[in-house]
Amino acid sequence: MTTSDDALLERITVDPEKCGGRPCLGETRIRVVDVLNMLGGGMTEAEILGDYPQLTEQDVRAALVFAAQQFDHPVLSA
Repeated sequence: MTTSDDALLERITVDPEKCGGRPCLGETRIRVVDVLNMLGGGMTEAEILGDYPQLTEQDVRAALVFAAQQFDHPVLSA
């Protein structure tokens, strides 16, 4: 992970009082999973930002970095 990835991950917030403690973008109630689902469903970054003007390009990238980090796992050797 790079320093810029670390900076992006600071945009992710987890608050037990907001969205059931699920990771959100900044102080919004827009969940990381919602952005990922929109991207996976074929929406472009521009479409997402048009529908959610409170988000930034960095927020969308933060969601992707967060997801990549969640699926990274150590490789076990025999």
